[in-house]
Amino acid sequence: MSSSDEAFMRHAIALSRRGMEGGAGGPFGAVVVRDGAVVAEGWNQVTSTNDPTAHAEVVAIRRACAALGRFDLRGAVLYTSCEPCPMCLSAAYWARLDAVVYGNARDQAAAIGFDDEWLYREVPKPVEARSLPMRRLLAAEALEVFEAWAAKPDKVPY
Repeated sequence: MSSSDEAFMRHAIALSRRGMEGGAGGPFGAVVVRDGAVVAEGWNQVTSTNDPTAHAEVVAIRRACAALGRFDLRGAVLYTSCEPCPMCLSAAYWARLDAVVYGNARDQAAAIGFDDEWLYREVPKPVEARSLPMRRLLAAEALEVFEAWAAKPDKVPY
């Protein structure tokens, strides 16, 4: 790790404290960095926005994409005050980030009431074995739209 890595992590940690102390949500902060500069910041805003997806990493990724005018964050690194939960980790993959650098580990988050271990166990289960009931409906109609997408000549793949 370089001194700039440490500076970006300190920035994420400072955002986690500022958001927490300001009543925005839990103690989590994140920054997206590209070409040695912060592109976007995020802090947990779940309780202040009534949005369960407003985790620091997701907020930072959304803001970075808006700032850069693109949905692909190749060439960027996410610095986050805590190891990403499954949702945030998935968002990092979908954003095509080059790397994730984190401070606290998920067991430390669990120790203060943010335990996402059950999610890590739920995701790999077969659909019918998950604790959240799921059922398939109108599969043939839904498939028609997928087929139209596959044939769409001007689609933007991602």
